[in-house]
Amino acid sequence: MKNRAFIKFSALSENEGFARLAAAAFVMDKNSDLEFLDDIKTAVSEAVTNSIVHGYEGKGGEIEMELEADSERVYITVTDYGIGIEDIVKARTPLYSSKPSENRAGIGFTVMETFTDELRVESEKGKFTRVFMSKNFR
Repeated sequence: MKNRAFIKFSALSENEGFARLAAAAFVMDKNSDLEFLDDIKTAVSEAVTNSIVHGYEGKGGEIEMELEADSERVYITVTDYGIGIEDIVKARTPLYSSKPSENRAGIGFTVMETFTDELRVESEKGKFTRVFMSKNFR
């Protein structure tokens, strides 16, 4: 049987830490290796930060995080209903930032990809962005 959790929270920067810890707590009984937990927290942190900064442009909204685990891997989905991404390929290009005037590094998707085993992004301009990540327990 798969374990599942669904969390909805305000798109505020202080909730980025909450999301990180919730994801780590969800998988701790499956793999308590500190490197594994740090990888999960880092990937979730980037996804949530992207939702706050880019999806809602810091103006607030709600973020949904769904967690699912089976015996082999954890699946994490982070969804916002903000402005969406016009060009996902461009947005996933390392060092690209839609907010260069804010000195953003443009590595959020690269970080998520580095710390997970799978990353997919779906978005519709003006409607939503959904980031799917999964990581093997090993």
